[in-house]
Amino acid sequence: MAESHTPADDIVYDLVSIQYHALKGSQVCAKYAADAKGHDDVEAFIEQVRREDADRAVRAHQLLGRLTAARAGIG
Repeated sequence: MAESHTPADDIVYDLVSIQYHALKGSQVCAKYAADAKGHDDVEAFIEQVRREDADRAVRAHQLLGRLTAARAGIG
C-alpha cells in the first residue's frame, strides 16, 4: 500500500517545486523565442525546451494529484 502524503512532505514539496520551475521555464521561453527571431535553429531549440518544460509541469501535476488523492483516500 502506498504511503500517505501531506503537503509538508518532501516529495510533495519537490514535485511542486519541479512543477513551478517548469511552468516558469515554459513562460520565459516566449521571450527567448522573440529574441531568437531570424535564427531558425535557435527558435526550434527554444520551442523544444518550452514543450519539454510544459510536459514536465503536466507530469508533476499528475503525480501530485495521485499523491494527494491517496492521502484523501480517493482512488
